[in-house]
Amino acid sequence: MSEKASFMARTGPAALAIAGLLLAWQLYADLSGISATTLPSPTRVAQQAWIQRQALFDNAVPTVRATVLGFGCSLTTAFLLSILMDFSRPLRRALFPVFIVSQTLPLVAIAPLVVLWFGFGLVPKIMLVALVTFFPMLVALVQGYEATEKEIVQLLHSMGASRWRTFWLARLPSALPFFFAGLRISITYAVVGAIFAEYAGAAKGLGIYILNAKNNFRPDLVLAAVGVSATLTLVLFGITVLVQRLAMPWLRFEQEPSR
Repeated sequence: MSEKASFMARTGPAALAIAGLLLAWQLYADLSGISATTLPSPTRVAQQAWIQRQALFDNAVPTVRATVLGFGCSLTTAFLLSILMDFSRPLRRALFPVFIVSQTLPLVAIAPLVVLWFGFGLVPKIMLVALVTFFPMLVALVQGYEATEKEIVQLLHSMGASRWRTFWLARLPSALPFFFAGLRISITYAVVGAIFAEYAGAAKGLGIYILNAKNNFRPDLVLAAVGVSATLTLVLFGITVLVQRLAMPWLRFEQEPSR
């Protein structure tokens, strides 16, 4: 199968499903007589998005900045903590319950407090994005380390490899598939976390844009901003898939059917 045919086979069903949903939405908005202030049609949303493209872009930039910086902090924190927890079982038993509890805290209650403590700048947004994204990556990495084949570890130990050398040569590579699975889960939360942080307190951002549009009874602008948010999430998700292919080139050959 050619590269183009393989790409179409992977993306075709999703594209058809999205096109079908948009068509059904358009037909319902046109034929049901529903008010545009209740449910605008996709064409109206696209039209208003184009008219408001500069405002959407200006508000998307702060959201992207908070998303990227927050996710970068989240990734670094999850990786460093996973190493510490892998090298120290007592530390793992002590910290894991704390991290689990941190994920049970409602963001709607935590966000205003973080803004109150750290102000309306970039810092609280970075912290909130990191809070909602680091746990899946941490769990994935820890489980990936545990999935290392014992025979490989024993072989490295018999050859005199240190614990750190064993971690670098065996445990970390075995955790990569788990890590990228957690990464893809986390990246889908990142933009939503940034927007929610802007709800709690910000001067600009897609969250503020959505809030103002909602207060002005403009569902078309709300949906336009949601579309921008979804596009950003898909772009970030695509970047993670590309990074996985670059970091794990052997995975592509393993997934190819035998000729």
